[in-house]
Amino acid sequence: MTIAVRLDQTRLSAALASVPQTHELFIGGRFAPAASGKTIERLSPGHGVRVATYAEAGAADLDRALDAARKAFDHGPWPAMTGAERSRLLHKVADLVEAKLEIFATLDSLESGKPISQARGEMAGAVDIWRYAAGLARDLHGESYTTIGANKLGVVVRDPIGVVSIITPWNFPFLIVSQKLPFALAAGCTAVVKPSEMTSGSTLLLGRVLAEAGLPEGVVNILSGYGPEIGAPMTTDARVDMISFTGSTRVGKAAMAAASSTLKKMSMELGGKNPQLIFPDADMDAALDAAVFGSYFNAGECCNAGSRLLVHQDIAAAFEAEFVERSSRVVVGDPLDPKTLVGALISPQHLALVEGHVANARAEGANVALGGSRLESEGGQFMAATVVAGAKPSMAIARDEVFGPVATLMRFSSADEAVSIANGAEYGLSASVWSRDFDTAVGVSKRLRAGTVWTNTFMDGAAELPFGGFRQSGIGRELGRNAVADYTEEKTLHLHCGPRTAWWLPR
Repeated sequence: MTIAVRLDQTRLSAALASVPQTHELFIGGRFAPAASGKTIERLSPGHGVRVATYAEAGAADLDRALDAARKAFDHGPWPAMTGAERSRLLHKVADLVEAKLEIFATLDSLESGKPISQARGEMAGAVDIWRYAAGLARDLHGESYTTIGANKLGVVVRDPIGVVSIITPWNFPFLIVSQKLPFALAAGCTAVVKPSEMTSGSTLLLGRVLAEAGLPEGVVNILSGYGPEIGAPMTTDARVDMISFTGSTRVGKAAMAAASSTLKKMSMELGGKNPQLIFPDADMDAALDAAVFGSYFNAGECCNAGSRLLVHQDIAAAFEAEFVERSSRVVVGDPLDPKTLVGALISPQHLALVEGHVANARAEGANVALGGSRLESEGGQFMAATVVAGAKPSMAIARDEVFGPVATLMRFSSADEAVSIANGAEYGLSASVWSRDFDTAVGVSKRLRAGTVWTNTFMDGAAELPFGGFRQSGIGRELGRNAVADYTEEKTLHLHCGPRTAWWLPR
């Protein structure tokens, strides 16, 4: 057996020694074991050894957490604080996360299998988001109307919506909670947060940071546990006013159906099958770089993955040959090695699922031009960078979210055909257009049904820009200047001054 991925045990030992490996629930400002005493053992997907033990929350723990969040919102100081006071605390959280950046990054790398260099970048991005949310805490405002009558004044104010259930996935453990929680806090809400049971460490460590920063008790509560036991009740409980969920479209639909009984406000960021449209006049070197990056970033375990490559037929052969060559040089390896570009897949079951997608594509007539199977390693689960060429828009590989390091290549002959293929999937999260021609770049971008469309780049981002999708990619937007307002309810104050004539008196 040839070992394709070798692991550095010295580096692993040092990483394990640098981070907490035992985590309790964070409820009412305190850490405690689960009421049942149960725990969850997490094996590193990159090394196959135990890297964490989480308390396994159950119904009793969720009940305490929801009570704490409800009490903190209804009777605590947080919603009544000024924007400046909340802003100062959020800035302090950002400072503390930045000071512990290496610990947070190491936790996410160990638990998710992502490369350590990528995890560090995500932490820096998360810090920036916390600081952006801190600024918005002071900018939340309403409207006034002085044109509705001489003796009337209309004032529209924004009240924090209340208790928010925040449910986050395993692929970007700390970054995604940072796209939700600081904005909810900036608005004056309280929260119960459930990270994935596979990658809870960095979110639970955030609980320690929040306590150190001085967040009042009960404002944020963090539970590690399984979806059926605590995630599902978080979508139905009457104490919850809003749900912010990131995950698969399938689970998102179930959460939405469950929440319908109480008509909770929903914000959902779901799946994607994101096209990159590459025209003959594109900067080929830049487009190839973005195609490789979009296909293999985070091992393809990314709702925003740009792995559906639509290439104009005039350049398709040359582009595909160079793309395969560059893909063959992508370093798949030890997540703790700073040189690694693609780390481990999240679980053995998920690796088998990704392999199944590739096998089905081959059976449908596509050409697996590179990779397509797992790599032997000294521990964990890894998959080679994979290229599926000759795909047709009707094939499952061209329509379904693979969530692995698999690129799918298709050809088009005109802008109309490219737009039709791009919009043909059920998702609409993001897309990119590669062309030096202004009319092509802008004209095609305007026709794409996606929440974000990049031109001559891919997966660039900024906290100032809203993120979310069309159709089955979700509901609502995260980030941007309206992100705090999303966690509020509008209230109209209709003010009257002077005498008012009773309607039943004779005129």
